[in-house]
Parts: sequence; C-alpha cells; structure tokens
Amino acid sequence: MEPVEINAGEYYLRQLRADKALDDRPALVAAFADPTHRKYVLNYRLRDLDEATEYVALRAAQWAGDERCSWAVAEPTTGDLLGEVGLRDLDLDVGYAEASVWVRAASRGKGVASTALNAALRFGFGGLGLREVSYRYEETNQVSASVARKCGFTLIGPELEPAPTGERLIRWRRTA
Repeated sequence: MEPVEINAGEYYLRQLRADKALDDRPALVAAFADPTHRKYVLNYRLRDLDEATEYVALRAAQWAGDERCSWAVAEPTTGDLLGEVGLRDLDLDVGYAEASVWVRAASRGKGVASTALNAALRFGFGGLGLREVSYRYEETNQVSASVARKCGFTLIGPELEPAPTGERLIRWRRTA
C-alpha cells in the first residue's frame, strides 16, 4: 500500500520523513526522550538520529507491507511533527486493526490526538474497508481514555494479560 496524506482539519497526516525538505528525526528523538512518552511507549527507543532514521524506515516498510498505516501528525503551515497516529496489526482480509496515537509534550491538551485518530479511523473504515478497530492503553493513562471516548470507541474492559509495564490494559472497540 502506498502512504496517503489526510487533511484532518487543523492538522494534516503525512508519512514520517527524513529528507532534505523535511526531517522529522530531531522531533522524534525529542518526543521519545519525554518521560511521559517513555512510560507508555516501551517497544521503541529513539535516542539518536540513527535510531530515528531506522524508525522512519520501519514505518515506510510497514506501509509497503500492508502491516501498518502510520502518519506523522503535522502542523499544516510548517510541517512540524506534533505526534504520530496509526492503524497497526492490519488484517485487511478480516477488516481489523488496532489504533495507536501519541503526541509530543508541547502539543498535548489541544485535541491533537483525538483529531488525528478520528481522521485515521475515517480512512480505515472508508478507505481500507475495516470493520473493527481496537484501542488499548494502560489503566492509569486517563488521557487515552478521554481520546477513546471522543473518538466514539465503546469500552470493552480490562484484558486478561497486563501491559509490559505490569499495568492492566483497557480495551475499547469501534466498528464501522
């Protein structure tokens, strides 16, 4: 699948970039250095530009392999990276994905996550033909609970297996 750009109103969603025109790598390194971000995003470490380069390449490969649609949430006039939103664990045959979203510290509390996630969901249901999207987060992450509600997810409840942090994972679901 080729990456698509999405107009999300106040923001736009585009592929992560590391080129002469636009380089998201410094913003990625800064985002992954944030203690709040590190608390909830455990499966990636971006400590320098080389690791950020690998991350950008991974996201491009995941698009190409129909594994994950991942977008940089960008400020429309400057292109600055505000966060990332995605539909991961894609199963296009079954019509399923799991949503993920994070926002840089300076952009939190402005509706970036819910705006971006709603745009990604519209693409998933309309463009990809998904029938169900799940959203999970650690129980103490009340910001994610708010995002789930704002994006029209229905609470399913706690999962049996804890998160890698040891916290309970809370699952929500949205259907087409």
